[in-house]
Amino acid sequence: MLEQVAAEAGYTRGALYHQFKGKQELALATLEWVLDTWQREVGVLVEREPEPVAALLAMARGHAVFCRRDIARMAIALRLEFSGQDHPVGRAAEDSYASLIADCERLVESGRASGAIPPGPPARTLALAVVGALEGAVVSLAGQAPHDEVLAERAVAGVLGIRLTNRTEEHR
Repeated sequence: MLEQVAAEAGYTRGALYHQFKGKQELALATLEWVLDTWQREVGVLVEREPEPVAALLAMARGHAVFCRRDIARMAIALRLEFSGQDHPVGRAAEDSYASLIADCERLVESGRASGAIPPGPPARTLALAVVGALEGAVVSLAGQAPHDEVLAERAVAGVLGIRLTNRTEEHR
């Protein structure tokens, strides 16, 4: 993964190390790169969808595709590695995760307000379950393209308590 970051930045791996004061600064920059890449590839799909359920399903499909590459593992690994620690890298990873949960929570609330998502657990709890189910699905389905995309979407739909229609699946 570091080689990919270096190549995208126009550096060799060795030259990349010289651009940072230490491993912590490099880890923070790499995490920022992963999150920016996610936003360009997945976040934009979510933003294009006017309906909250469609946005959450687009996130599921896009995240599955995003996670087919090794770059996605880094953010998850850092979040797990630094969980519960007061460390700059851990805080950055947790902040990005909290932002994703907040975005999902807003979509759940909007979906409930429109009647597209049925009542149930609190919106934050449901948002945590959506992200957890999505992460679990894509990690477990690594190397199973194109089925990972379809099954990630189904996992999110199931957590939301909605049924995918043939029309929904044909829209993909």
